[in-house]
Amino acid sequence: MSRQAIPNLDLSHIAGPDHADADLHYEALGTLASQLGRSMAMHRHDQFFQVHYVLNGMVRVQLEDRLYRLQAPMVFLTPPAFLHAFVTDDDADGHVLTVRPRSLGPMPRDGMAWPGDGAQIAPVCLPIEALEGEYAAEAHCMDLLFGLLRREHAERRPGQAQSLTLLARLIFISLLRLSSEALASPPPCREELQLFQQFSALMEAHFREHWTLPRYAADLAIGEQRLNEVCRRMTGKPPKRLINDRLMQEARRLLLYTGQAVSQVGYELGFDDPAYFGRFFLRQAGESPGIYRARMAGALERQAAGQDVPARAQDA
Repeated sequence: MSRQAIPNLDLSHIAGPDHADADLHYEALGTLASQLGRSMAMHRHDQFFQVHYVLNGMVRVQLEDRLYRLQAPMVFLTPPAFLHAFVTDDDADGHVLTVRPRSLGPMPRDGMAWPGDGAQIAPVCLPIEALEGEYAAEAHCMDLLFGLLRREHAERRPGQAQSLTLLARLIFISLLRLSSEALASPPPCREELQLFQQFSALMEAHFREHWTLPRYAADLAIGEQRLNEVCRRMTGKPPKRLINDRLMQEARRLLLYTGQAVSQVGYELGFDDPAYFGRFFLRQAGESPGIYRARMAGALERQAAGQDVPARAQDA
């Protein structure tokens, strides 16, 4: 399966069209989950590094052909164009840093490979509580830096852009110092990995058409039970949940970042009846599309005004 079959999410998808050209973006994990959901299907970011520092809950991460299932606190780094997918618990919170390599700038020549120098940086997946000695001390420094990053992002003080960039550089220094402790993970069964990637590509192409599970299974030339086993092994979720999560991810994005009427969002997502779309959204999110849009618009306005907006656990 080609990489072109996997979605390439830029900052307009992650943070909205106003941030499409940004070099750096920070978001609390809970806030981002309320906008995109807790289940992120296989995707890539061709122009960005992304760091997820998850503070609580269980996390499933797929980095190319490697699978990890970790209890937070944990951190994972995905380099540009690196295929990845992840699922977090409904109450998980933490930090997400998205940054272009160029914004990190050149690194003093002390032997450390550095993104701003065009170095090939490997992905990192790291359980924090397992660290000891100097690595535990470094992880504590990284934790403090993420806290400062969150505060700096929220308060809109003079020199904010420069401060955020410097904090991002320091976070990357910590991550690269810790990278020697990154987990190795045996690759999953090659057949299962290929099946899951094929299912992910089919889902991306056809989730708006509301394909049934028998149709997905038939196109993959496998039984529904086998499809269910593969999806659960790779993500901890059944295929129907993954499809619904993808629909909700797109619904949230359209409600937040377009001016389309709720009914038009439903039509764009393949719902013939706006009332059915409303019931679907309510079942998945616990609130109607209109209430979600109004609540999140208010939260984004407060955030833009410099007020730190805590995420609700039930958002995702």
